[in-house]
Amino acid sequence: MSNDTKNNGNTNATSPAPVSNFLRAIIDNDQTAGKYARDGMPTVITRFPPEPNGYLHIGHAKSICLNFGLARDYAGRCHLRFDDTNPEKEDQEYVDTIMDSVKWLGFDWNNNGVEHLHYASDYFDRLYEIAEYLIGAGLAYVDSQSAADMATNRGDFSRPGVNSPFRDRAPAESLDLLRRMKAGEFKDGEHILRAKIDMASPNMNLRDPAIYRIRHAHHHRTGDNWCIYPMYDYTHPLSDAIENITHSICTLEFQDHRPFYDWIIERAAEGGFFKKPVPQQYEFARLNLTYVVTSKRKLRQLVEQNIVNGWDDPRMPTIVGIRRRGYTPESLQLFCERIGVTRSDGWIDYSTLEGCLREDLDPKAPRATAVLRPLKLIIDNFPESENIACTAPIHPHHPELGNREFTIGKELWIEQEDFMEEPVKGYFRLFPGNKVRLRYGYVVECTGCDKDENGNVIAVHCNYFADSKSGTEGSANYKVKGNLHWVNAADALEAEVRLYDRLFTDANPDAGGKDFMTLLNPNALEVVRAYVEPGLATITPDTRLQFERHGYFVADRVDSVVGKPVFNRVTTLKDSWGK
Repeated sequence: MSNDTKNNGNTNATSPAPVSNFLRAIIDNDQTAGKYARDGMPTVITRFPPEPNGYLHIGHAKSICLNFGLARDYAGRCHLRFDDTNPEKEDQEYVDTIMDSVKWLGFDWNNNGVEHLHYASDYFDRLYEIAEYLIGAGLAYVDSQSAADMATNRGDFSRPGVNSPFRDRAPAESLDLLRRMKAGEFKDGEHILRAKIDMASPNMNLRDPAIYRIRHAHHHRTGDNWCIYPMYDYTHPLSDAIENITHSICTLEFQDHRPFYDWIIERAAEGGFFKKPVPQQYEFARLNLTYVVTSKRKLRQLVEQNIVNGWDDPRMPTIVGIRRRGYTPESLQLFCERIGVTRSDGWIDYSTLEGCLREDLDPKAPRATAVLRPLKLIIDNFPESENIACTAPIHPHHPELGNREFTIGKELWIEQEDFMEEPVKGYFRLFPGNKVRLRYGYVVECTGCDKDENGNVIAVHCNYFADSKSGTEGSANYKVKGNLHWVNAADALEAEVRLYDRLFTDANPDAGGKDFMTLLNPNALEVVRAYVEPGLATITPDTRLQFERHGYFVADRVDSVVGKPVFNRVTTLKDSWGK
């Protein structure tokens, strides 16, 4: 990863070294040809245009990193534009979380002190003006068919469409109807404005697509000023042209929409609304990540049926969920750069994402000790009521960070799995007669255990060797194979630890007609009462660290407070799902 931060006003992020792809090749060719050399404007202007009708997910992170990253690397700018043309499903809550997610990922929409935050609703007057022009030019008409008749007459992939009986309406009549639609004289669905292209086109998107519909709905920004709203396929290209976007980058499902994208911009340019060169659309493969679903409908189902605890549940693939889980912006940027940009669909294994996270966290996450499934260890010959100071490096590869301090006493907490009364072959931890080193402490020899009435081990006993303390000369005299982590029962801090895992057991829960709700992982969350070293009492929310042996964890940004930490497992030290 590069250590240089390129700052052109579109990002505060440290970015991985750019990897060549077909989009960069296109931009390079455009730069060489001077295609978008316009006075006072960057030659690369991209945009990220979400609809504010839900929370962004990991797939959006790829688009954010791509669009903002290209603008950064070519000294251009990237706009954040909300495609807010569907008032019944949109809300300010979604606007706010989208803006926060983009910034958290390390990007912003300011360029040379100018904020490029836009809304499609900013252009409602201009979009309407273009609609009136299209009618006057004979390129659009008001259709009064029922929705059912319109669907039937549209045809299908094996059958061409049939012209609407209203297709040849006089422009003056269509213009009058459109103005009355705008004035609120008609009910929802009573009329619709359509572009006049070709009902026999093999591309269904060119069969006189709808461009305005009646919706008596309150808009989160324009209120009740409008009761007709432009369709997405009409709004999106014209918004690009209004904003002088150069490279309009979207996912492959919009490839069949490109002919209409080009048609509507060309027609508007012919009407004098835009100057050439106009924006060009390019498509790339969306992110298909194993073990997740990204359908908004399905994610909403998980939330509404309380399968997860809200949109920011750390098991969710939403950006707010990934953030709460403990992922870093740098790891997501690295992931998006590493998987590349192609024109062909494919699946990315979840382990690739986790690998990028480990790669980012390993060199910078401080270390700490936690015992997740505690078992009492009693050092019978340790001095009563004495607690001896021990130290360990904050980070083993960064001695300049110094040491963390804790104590060792007569009673400790160890992991349950670190004792076995009758050891299996190759087991080097505690069992009667075996010696192990207590990490950063002493060598001890196991002498036995205590059990409850059901035969369950409730405490392990041992003796320690006073001259074996780590860091002293005597420690070299002891050669043992087992090295156990522990915390002192006298000052250990009790903490809630949430052990998160993948939400689904199937790598492709959203494919092949599967019922994704039957593929939920019953072990996606385990909550344990753990003991951690006392220094973590002052840890602040969102702080990431490595619990030695267990993996990477983060102090939960919602529920963790100083003195009462709650930790989420971000990922294990190794890929536990590896084949």
